[in-house]
Amino acid sequence: MKALISWFSGWSMLAKHFLFLSLGTLVLLGGLAWINLREAEDLFRKQVVSDAQIIIDRTNLYMNAYLDNVQNILLLISTREDLLNVGMEKEASENLRAYAKMNSTLYKSLYLVREDGTIISNSQTTFDIIGNPQIPMLLTKAKETYGMFISEPYQSSMSGKTVAFVLPIQSSSTKSFKGMAVVEIDLVQLTSLIAQFMNTKNQTFSIITNKRNVVHAFDASLPLSSYRLLPYNTSVFPPELNAGFVDQIAELPLGASEMQGAEGDLVAVKSGMNKLGWYFVAFYENSFFYHNISSLYRTFSTAGAFWILLVLVSTYMISRYITLPVRTLVAKMDRVRDMEVLHTIHVTGNDEIGRMARSYNAMMERIHHLLHETKEAERRKKQFELKMLQSQIAPHFLYNTLACISSLAKQHKINEVREAIKTLVGLLSFSFDKTTEFVTLNDELEGLRMYAYIQKVRYGDKFTMEIEAAPETQSKTILKLTLQPLVENAIFHGIVPLKRTGTIRIRTKCLKDKLIITVRDNGLGMDSEQLDGLFAERHKAPSKHRFTGIGIMNVHERIGLHFGPEYGLTIFSIPEVGTLIRIELPSVEHTEKQK
Repeated sequence: MKALISWFSGWSMLAKHFLFLSLGTLVLLGGLAWINLREAEDLFRKQVVSDAQIIIDRTNLYMNAYLDNVQNILLLISTREDLLNVGMEKEASENLRAYAKMNSTLYKSLYLVREDGTIISNSQTTFDIIGNPQIPMLLTKAKETYGMFISEPYQSSMSGKTVAFVLPIQSSSTKSFKGMAVVEIDLVQLTSLIAQFMNTKNQTFSIITNKRNVVHAFDASLPLSSYRLLPYNTSVFPPELNAGFVDQIAELPLGASEMQGAEGDLVAVKSGMNKLGWYFVAFYENSFFYHNISSLYRTFSTAGAFWILLVLVSTYMISRYITLPVRTLVAKMDRVRDMEVLHTIHVTGNDEIGRMARSYNAMMERIHHLLHETKEAERRKKQFELKMLQSQIAPHFLYNTLACISSLAKQHKINEVREAIKTLVGLLSFSFDKTTEFVTLNDELEGLRMYAYIQKVRYGDKFTMEIEAAPETQSKTILKLTLQPLVENAIFHGIVPLKRTGTIRIRTKCLKDKLIITVRDNGLGMDSEQLDGLFAERHKAPSKHRFTGIGIMNVHERIGLHFGPEYGLTIFSIPEVGTLIRIELPSVEHTEKQK
């Protein structure tokens, strides 16, 4: 496989473009040909369905004419009501035989039935032997009916499977029910006549009543292939359609539908109900629609051969002038956005595009290298800026602390001076001896306590500091010297100018994924103008006083540089009430690797 790929990669642009363009054109042509074939098949299907609808309409006209013929026979019989009189049995039977003989292809049995149940048939001898148990049921219904009616299909001992057309006869003198005339039609003959309209190989039909009873009969004279499309129950004779399939036919909408037959998919075309109250349904084998388009396949095959030859020639000519690989390379270069990711092109060929791709990859590698050098310089610049910011804290804090120790020495408080210097040494060791810029919150609070001790040595009970640190916050990471500048400003800005004792409260807690620290004092506070200008004081010249506001600005910028602009300080202050500083940091456990 690798050898084949290597061999193909050595092809020229012309050969590659010719191959791909010709294949694409052939696929497109094949798709269009396939769509046209499907449309032709659909058109043929619609035509067959339309023809089937015409045949069904003609069949319905035939059955309506059939009904009219039966009605005429019944009316002729009903005009001879005297045939129902006692003693007219022989003449009545002869008349019925005459009517049956004239229409032997349509009628199987004819009856005249008196009100008392006496039955006269066109085949009286046969009837006297085998009888017909359905006649009493028809007589009962005739007494309740005033016009002609058609029974549901039933099995008659005289006529086989049949349907009875019944006309009640009334006495012309008394207008009372006198009897009825009955015609049992030959369903086998009717089925055979209708089958002549249908192609028995790929088509068949079914006739059902509105009560879901099958009308057509099994005709043994027809070939078995006439019945192979529909699911017949062959365990009985004559075979009958499965009841479930009959229910499916009854549920079909009028027009063309698809359903499952005995040997595959069928297309069923259902007509509306005719005068007999029957539905005629024609069935077509689904494959029938495909067998009749073989000529289309031959036409498309011939045209396809010419098209393939034309496509190959035209593709070869076009491939000589179109450089698709060049455009591909240009598109790849246009998609370069993120320089953090090295965008290279996989080179597999040795042609012109392969050499161009290698040059592009070399260029991208050089750009990527220069980008990393630039980012490293920015990182060193950021680190230098952080050290410069931190150096702003040290002189400011040391100035205030040494002033405090100097004041104690003037007061000859030697022990306090000794403890203050010892505490200062510890605080300086915490601030500058450690190599890491990050400490735990517990270490930061310990350094803050040392700083507060130095200030209390000088100011006595001028202020008190309360620390409430939640246990889960003790091991969280914090920038070193974050709290000391804030407490320093609270002492010198807010509490020292007071004539009363002040309090500084420090509380810590974890809220979701943030470490929240609040520094609250009840000192002088600030109005809105002082609060708005607090962060701008860094850009002014240093004040000659101890407090310049540089500590708060420094803390805010350090937090933003290290953790992002979403973290930092939020300050709330009310004059003569106090100031609250809220610090938001990411809640991260401290590790020795943090620098």
